[in-house]
Amino acid sequence: MDQLLVALDVDTGDRALALAKSLRGVAGGFKVGSRLFTAEGPSIVRALVEQGDKVFLDLKFHDIPNTVAGAVESAAALGVWMVNVHASGGSEMMRAAADTASRAHTRPIVIAVTVLTSMTEAALDETGVLLSPLEQATKLAALAQEAGLDGVVASPQEVAAIRRRCGDRFTIVTPGIRGAAAPAGQGDDQARTRGPAEAIAAGATYIVVGRPIIAAPDPRAAAEAIARLRP
Repeated sequence: MDQLLVALDVDTGDRALALAKSLRGVAGGFKVGSRLFTAEGPSIVRALVEQGDKVFLDLKFHDIPNTVAGAVESAAALGVWMVNVHASGGSEMMRAAADTASRAHTRPIVIAVTVLTSMTEAALDETGVLLSPLEQATKLAALAQEAGLDGVVASPQEVAAIRRRCGDRFTIVTPGIRGAAAPAGQGDDQARTRGPAEAIAAGATYIVVGRPIIAAPDPRAAAEAIARLRP
């Protein structure tokens, strides 16, 4: 299923590579986030890319424009397929990311994180954001599109509104996938979730699934069960 991206949120490169090997042909690509990248560094990205995998580098760059531009340049040099920044960094920062990506030898898809799937309206209010998660995510998606980014990361609960606002060609990457085929794991902290078929039906371009697959007794069987749930 090309739309299924598996989050390799594990501690070692050996475990990540073993998972990737077992999931090829089911997963459309693999997400490398802060946990694995901090443990293994750029070498794990290179190893996956060299094996022909699509790598979504999920480090959520959020800094001054020049620093983010440099980070995107380094990510592109690693051969990543997709990379993200935080939309809350603002238009100038996102434009710097988009402009840098456009000059890369092989241009990665650049997307922006809107509102983390763990955040509720109360959590947003705590940080001074007086909009609901739906309102804030949609606002930031429009800002990212205006800044020249290819898409956003948003919870499944905001996908339909963002699709209406930003159109059919805008990439929407959706974590927070839960349901019968993707049950919550121990210590699950996702607040705004839906099932895989619901997310795709709402307009998600890609769904990201981690713990329900990688913590399953048979990760490939778990991934295949999710892949079968097409709308």
